[in-house]
Amino acid sequence: MSYNEEESSPQSVREKVEQAGEIRKALRSLSGHNGGEPPVDRGLVSTLQRVTSYWWIELAVGVLWMVIAVVVLKFNHASVTTVGILTGIMFLIFAAEEFLLAVIDRHARWLWAIFGVLLTAAGIIALIHPRKTFAGFADILGFVFLLIATLWMVQAFAERSFNDLWWLTLISGILMIGLAFWVSGQFFLVRAYTLLIFAGIWAMTTGVIAIVRAFQIREVGHKLSRLPR
Repeated sequence: MSYNEEESSPQSVREKVEQAGEIRKALRSLSGHNGGEPPVDRGLVSTLQRVTSYWWIELAVGVLWMVIAVVVLKFNHASVTTVGILTGIMFLIFAAEEFLLAVIDRHARWLWAIFGVLLTAAGIIALIHPRKTFAGFADILGFVFLLIATLWMVQAFAERSFNDLWWLTLISGILMIGLAFWVSGQFFLVRAYTLLIFAGIWAMTTGVIAIVRAFQIREVGHKLSRLPR
């Protein structure tokens, strides 16, 4: 038998396959994982564990929103002041987002910066005069609801490709349009109570979502702690 025939014999082929398998096992053992299990990035797991350990912050935020909702739905002077202060805080948050966009988008930096300055000024004024801010929002509540409805409808169509429940957001936007036209024809007192109800329900919904998210984060932390070391 020639040398080439010996190399191509079934026994030699089987030996080469076995040697290749042993080499693969050795490489897997060196890389720190066995079989078909993907490698685990220990640094990433450690970072995620540290992040999930602060789940209680999200829980505290949710409880705070629930307290705010209770205060707002009392329909007294404290409710009016609370809504005005929340409006100022939201203006300042939106201003921070505009300044961040100004840093990221250099081509339209001046535009984002102008919006950021205007929103900052509006937030400061709202915090200084929360009751006047509430009265001003109650005066233009129909326009505010119409703006929210437009944003919800645009968001619904933007999420249609990956969100199966996009139609719920669309229906909410359509209902908000009807509410906007209804509120526009009401007296100031009715608009004020409508604003309080809307703000209270929004705060309560935000609080519930934050609380649920907090326990979800804690569950992720528990799962990460059970991963093999």
